[in-house]
Amino acid sequence: MHVSINHSEGEYVRGGFTNNGIENFWSTFKRGIIGIYHFVSPQHLHRYATEFEYRYNNRKDTGAEKFETAITGADTKRLTYNTLIGK
Repeated sequence: MHVSINHSEGEYVRGGFTNNGIENFWSTFKRGIIGIYHFVSPQHLHRYATEFEYRYNNRKDTGAEKFETAITGADTKRLTYNTLIGK
């Protein structure tokens, strides 16, 4: 289901639907780019987005839970520098 909310008309909730979740995600993503990376290569944008997706989806987990999730979800294949930069 798709619901549009028009902030320019003073509407912030429609039938229990808000867009607060996506606004929080993009706010965190932009702050992360400005505060951590300072520059994002378009070639690797999907990697930055995936990192912040993980951070947002696990924001309520403890540090130990985040670590366990990251380790169990890690790929077992080796990622070389040349593969990463596309050579």
